[in-house]
Amino acid sequence: MKRLLLSTLALSLLANVAQAADPSPTTVVAKATALGSGIYPENMDKAVRAQDDFYRYAQGAWLSANEIPADKSDWGTFMKAREDVQQQLRTIVESAAKDGNKRAGSDLQKIGDLYNSFMDEKKLNALGVAALKSELAQIASLKDKAAIARLIAHFHEIGVNTPIRAGVGQDSKNSSQYAVDISQGGLGLPNRDYYLKQDDARMADIRAKYKAHIEKMLTLAGEKNATAQADNIIALETALAKAQWTAVENRDPVKTYNKLAVSELNKMTPAFNWTSFVQAAHIHGKVNELIIQQPSFIKGFDESLNNFSLDAWKSYFSWHLISAYSPFLSSDFVNEDFGFKGATIAGIKENRSRDKRGVALTDQVLGETVGKIYVEKYFSPEVKQRTEKMVGYFLEAFKQSIETLDWMSPETKKQAQIKLSKISVKIGYPRQWRDYSSLTIKSDDLVGNLMRARKARYDREVAKLGKPIDREEWHMTPQTVNAYYSPEMNEIVFPAARLQSPLFDVNAEDAFNYGALGISIGHEISHAFDDQGAQYDGDGNLRNWWTAEDQEKFKKKTRVLVEQYNTYSPLPGHFLNGELTLGENIADNAGIVMALRAYKLSLQGKPAPVIDGWTAEQRLFMGLAQARRGKSREQRAITLIKTDPHSPGEFRVNGSLVNHPDFYSSFDVKPGDKMYLTPDKRVSIW
Repeated sequence: MKRLLLSTLALSLLANVAQAADPSPTTVVAKATALGSGIYPENMDKAVRAQDDFYRYAQGAWLSANEIPADKSDWGTFMKAREDVQQQLRTIVESAAKDGNKRAGSDLQKIGDLYNSFMDEKKLNALGVAALKSELAQIASLKDKAAIARLIAHFHEIGVNTPIRAGVGQDSKNSSQYAVDISQGGLGLPNRDYYLKQDDARMADIRAKYKAHIEKMLTLAGEKNATAQADNIIALETALAKAQWTAVENRDPVKTYNKLAVSELNKMTPAFNWTSFVQAAHIHGKVNELIIQQPSFIKGFDESLNNFSLDAWKSYFSWHLISAYSPFLSSDFVNEDFGFKGATIAGIKENRSRDKRGVALTDQVLGETVGKIYVEKYFSPEVKQRTEKMVGYFLEAFKQSIETLDWMSPETKKQAQIKLSKISVKIGYPRQWRDYSSLTIKSDDLVGNLMRARKARYDREVAKLGKPIDREEWHMTPQTVNAYYSPEMNEIVFPAARLQSPLFDVNAEDAFNYGALGISIGHEISHAFDDQGAQYDGDGNLRNWWTAEDQEKFKKKTRVLVEQYNTYSPLPGHFLNGELTLGENIADNAGIVMALRAYKLSLQGKPAPVIDGWTAEQRLFMGLAQARRGKSREQRAITLIKTDPHSPGEFRVNGSLVNHPDFYSSFDVKPGDKMYLTPDKRVSIW
């Protein structure tokens, strides 16, 4: 399952958002108060029948009227919420940056000086690549391939992409202990398909542009023979791509759990010395074994280490160092980096303004320091209480649902109930805030700030080894517009920023919010019981708690869901991968069922009101559609199809609803309608 990586990779150009035409938070509140339903009729396309395409019926007018902002690859409800948060964070960060009386070492000093170090474009332009001079010299000084193990360990500390990625997380088979995972990495393109799809014209074009991009960046850095170096880098990365596991293979938590002693690993990889790596990575003596997620890739990496020359590897590491830090160097590096990662890969038309990038960087580096101020200024205790109450109804809905399953035996139901009862819930913000007091931030040393911050994060992760599990830790900041379920912790986590308009409307009646926010609550809880999460018990251990017969029934149901999503095509010629998206599709399938059940429980026997002509069920489904509203540029959409375990919003809505009997009754869906599935083809799992 997901781990915290010891290596923090270069910040994504896609992480930030810009404003575009959409209801502002103030407008949303006013209209929700007037309507009471939370529904925006002006966003609907009433020329589309709900029974044929509910997604476009609910928001077709919005989809037609709203363009993706020039500096974005996506736009929609989640991106709008993230933009609102960025505006809030901007007030925090810029205020700290302007305060000339900050106490040295204080949170405000760190926030302000990090932002100012990014905003000093004149100084960065004067420096060029000089900030990386010592690191590039270290690569150039490599005397033999034996030193590569130590270099990779160092690159983990400063956040540079390498063929192997080390991360600290709970041991999946002993969740009371921390362990070190080793997983595949080392590619400069989004995934292995970009290197290996020889019959795909778009992939071939991207590979050609990637080579030109490498040449340009190496030339800017003063490297000689950039063309030959780029050829070596592409060849090396292609060899790594051939050895990598597919995204579907990586979803199997059993196959990706391979605990091996360092001595065993040294026998597997004659060219790569794991003893040197663990010593240089400062984990020697802290763990006796490493969990290898893709053993065959480790062997493939070792073969590449043996087959490619030392000079080729020097070029490869120089390239990835430059690529990781190019957004923080002079304008020529920044522009070239955006031109490929932003424009070519994601289809973004223009880079974000420097101030937006500066706020985003400060937020990412000093997440909980910024988050603490964010919570104090922008998060209401009432929203936290209301959400916690909603979660309670969802847990009760799951409890009742498990008992009514006609395909599960009493023995397995008992184990499912035990797991459900042990799910912990975190809402809003952590009880204990992260301490950044030892981190030095200077107003005139951007690259140094980043290297020190990444090293501090690395050290914090390594320090966990041998200690009890920190059950108070959060893996998202409060200002993150997202949520997650952790199978090893058996917990759901909803940051404060996820609990805001337009994803949650405090002035809309409950049914709407049970669709808009509640679908995510049900979604995250159901991850405990999707095809991956269901392999973990209530204590977070990878253990089979199913009877063989029940497990087969579960797999039979999920196979139907795989086949259903395999037919969905977001773009002509590009179909979803039902196996890659299975876990998220199960969670969407169960989430909408539980949203309606939880809402009915919240009524406590009272009749559900009809508001503005909408029944409670209709408002709930409309809330779901509004929360999943969005659109992507074609380049971005293709990348997501190949890499994202989530289906696009259109299919998260329509794909869930076609399986839900209450949707049929709520909108009078009948045979012949495009959203009609015969009962034998509908999937109901939880």
